[in-house]
Amino acid sequence: MKLAIVRQTYNPNGGAERFVSRALNTLAADSSLNVTLIARQWENATGWQTLTVDPPFRNRKAREAGFADAAAKLFPQFDIVQSHERIPGATIFRAGDGVHATWLEQYDRILSPLKRWSQAFSPYHRYILQAEQQMFTHPALRKVICNSTMVRDDIARRFGLAGDKLTVIYNGVDTRHFHPDVRKQSMREALAIPQDAPVLAYVGSGFVRKGVATAISAIAAHPTVWLLIAGRDKNARKFEKLAQTLGVADRVKFLGPVADVREVYGTADALILPTLYDPFPNVCVEALACGLPLFTSPGCGAAEWVREGQNGWVRDALDVHGYRQAIGEWLSGRRVGVDYTANARTTAEPWTLDRMAQELQALYRDVLR
Repeated sequence: MKLAIVRQTYNPNGGAERFVSRALNTLAADSSLNVTLIARQWENATGWQTLTVDPPFRNRKAREAGFADAAAKLFPQFDIVQSHERIPGATIFRAGDGVHATWLEQYDRILSPLKRWSQAFSPYHRYILQAEQQMFTHPALRKVICNSTMVRDDIARRFGLAGDKLTVIYNGVDTRHFHPDVRKQSMREALAIPQDAPVLAYVGSGFVRKGVATAISAIAAHPTVWLLIAGRDKNARKFEKLAQTLGVADRVKFLGPVADVREVYGTADALILPTLYDPFPNVCVEALACGLPLFTSPGCGAAEWVREGQNGWVRDALDVHGYRQAIGEWLSGRRVGVDYTANARTTAEPWTLDRMAQELQALYRDVLR
């Protein structure tokens, strides 16, 4: 069976790209599959074939449209095309980035009136919305892989897709690689963090979208709590200034991109991700597998796995008071011996890479039938 997977680029810190890498590595091991990646740019492509499609760059809209047009011309040579980009004509679409219209609605919440107006008339956003509509209504589309029920229900509501076209396959995680044993990789000594201090970790790029300001503000009410911020953001200096203004700069560590994210998980006691919109971040399942409870928002697909007060807390992305209150509950639970590590680990254990691969393979067999 000739299977093509379509994703434009590889960013080693990108959650969607890491999902594609994991899927490719797992699927390429299946002798019944001939797997090809169609991409504009990809690092460390080993174990599968790669077709490079890289039209000249003029602007964001032209780059998206040029890649889509060139990639679509390759689709007829494959039995199944699984696209991670909004390209009409694919057999399967994985909605790993969610619904663009929903993302724009959530992002509007933090924009000024002028920026909201500008966004509404952006040629790039208009193109993505149109491509999304055309893709979901294209006759070639057989299945949509959703990485959360949040995304599944949103697609059904907005585009009227029948339930048999929508399937939820959660992100898999290597439960041996991501394990509570990461405590052995703690950076506390190197970062001068007291061994008994409660530490929250934020992992990801897009500091504005994923709530770094909320995380920093939330710990200001808890003088014993430290915050690690791992990831790259061009506006990182703005958030460093916020930490200084709130008087928590000595307890907030900006780590930048981290080569081995397990060092961050091994240093922390919980993950905080007050994101405006995130269909299902890999960092959440990785953190849970390492025994870290979650602080996240209803706009995050991982909220579906949270059992309030046992393995995490869910508050609105902009609800600083709510996160402060949730952190207080977490600190109280730690004092009375709640085993958040065991609860978090138990949540993640069923969602292995093998399970994800088996669910994908079952979906492909269903499509071919």
